[in-house]
Amino acid sequence: MRYLRHLTIAAAVSLAISPVAFAQQSDTASGKRFSVVGSATILQPDSDPLPGSRIDIDGDVAPTLSASYHFTDNIAVEMWGAADRFNHRVRGDQGKIGTVDAQPIALSGQYHFGDADNIFRPFVGLGYHQTNFSREDLSSLNADGEHVSLTSPRGAVGTVGVDMNINPTWFARVDARYLDGKADLKQAGETVTRDARINPWTVGVGLGARF
Repeated sequence: MRYLRHLTIAAAVSLAISPVAFAQQSDTASGKRFSVVGSATILQPDSDPLPGSRIDIDGDVAPTLSASYHFTDNIAVEMWGAADRFNHRVRGDQGKIGTVDAQPIALSGQYHFGDADNIFRPFVGLGYHQTNFSREDLSSLNADGEHVSLTSPRGAVGTVGVDMNINPTWFARVDARYLDGKADLKQAGETVTRDARINPWTVGVGLGARF
């Protein structure tokens, strides 16, 4: 699939921007290579996706999961995504227009500051994402009742966060992400509006484990 090719490229880029990962000691000082995190995450799209159209997309909360491979205690590659769909209500001047579901997935390179046993460990990340839209119910945007859909936005994703170590295995996490990307609005399969600025940000609170 096309988006898998993009994620593969993103993985290569993530590794390329962190060459020191291979120059350092091959084993992490903590002895732990993998980590997983489950979070409750708020996703809020851009408040003005179609400038001049007076259309707004409400945010939603959904579970998200991430899995990371740590080359060192400081450098990792993370796969992050929604475990369920975010359901967004689309509103205009006259009230509710319809709904659409979104399910993002992202691959990022990350840098975790400090030593593995520090209580607080901030981190930053940069990578690539794709958000898949489904279950669009936007036919009220068209007087003829034809199906209205959105293409999948793709683009850069930036991450900031902090882990709080509970013990050598368990930690709590708070993170925020910005997903850059535009979508086309289609009516009966034909593009009617290009480059709707979805550009959501997320805030997540979760629990993780290292092993």
